[in-house]
Amino acid sequence: MKKRIFSGVQPSGNLHIGNYLGAIANWVKLQDEYESIFCVVDMHAITVPQDPEMLRKKTIEIAKIYLAAGIDPKKSSIFIQSQISQHAELAWVLNTIAKMSELDKMTQFKDKSQRGGRESSAVGLYDYPVLMAADILLYDTQIVPVGEDQKQHVELARDLAKRFNQKFGETFVVPEVHIKKEGMRVMGLDNPAKKMSKSSESIYNRIDLLDDAETIRKKIKKAVTDSGSEIVYSDEKPALKNLINIYSSFSGKNPKEIEAMYAGKGYGDFKADLAEVIIGFLEPFQERFNALSDEDVLQILRDGAAKVQKIAEKKMAEVKARVGFIV
Repeated sequence: MKKRIFSGVQPSGNLHIGNYLGAIANWVKLQDEYESIFCVVDMHAITVPQDPEMLRKKTIEIAKIYLAAGIDPKKSSIFIQSQISQHAELAWVLNTIAKMSELDKMTQFKDKSQRGGRESSAVGLYDYPVLMAADILLYDTQIVPVGEDQKQHVELARDLAKRFNQKFGETFVVPEVHIKKEGMRVMGLDNPAKKMSKSSESIYNRIDLLDDAETIRKKIKKAVTDSGSEIVYSDEKPALKNLINIYSSFSGKNPKEIEAMYAGKGYGDFKADLAEVIIGFLEPFQERFNALSDEDVLQILRDGAAKVQKIAEKKMAEVKARVGFIV
């Protein structure tokens, strides 16, 4: 029997090549090995202000990106988080055993709350990791494929599962984190010290999955580089190392091969070719994306929700009985 995995992406901002290389490309491979559940986590998205119409549009867009990237609804369940009410129900129960001291340690809240100030941040933003724990534990998830920045949240899910099991009896599977080693952290084109981000104010931080060819060429041309002109894969040249990692991920060539290809050449040649390598991947991806109708995608999401609803209802009934609710 296959082990079960769960993961999801928020429908906010524009998904970029870092999201693809760090998460979605990995899911495509894992769906053949695991029973896979992939969610559009719209409840997480509203922990910061969202325009309702844009949220609806982005929810469908994320699902289309999953499908265009190769997530197969015949192999995987794809659904919208808010359409399964048990996510919110379980989050509330887990809130009663989560500790303030645990949530105070969460680095993502610290980072996001700095922008508007902790005092004006929504409670939902603070409580985000408990909802993520509910997402994971609701489906008896055994493996959680995430980026390094989400590892802390999966650790909380593990702790809450163990604590609930100890207090109320064996109920939850304690999940394991699965982090892809190579390409899991694509850094910003404008700052190699920070991860590529869909919330960055600068469009030159990232290559969006739906960028056109000329935009990609312009962004790569403006990407920061290190001193010197030699194409060398080295920690001492973090900006160039990041660009080589991107080249490697989309071309299948390893960094040493790329170094050899550009021996005696400069950044201009390298960047021009890198842009074409990215375009060569994204153009057919975008063709698949544009071929998907909203109606077809919504039906796939409804079918996915129907599949996981049974799992969620069964687990939530067990949780309610354990804590003493009348079911």
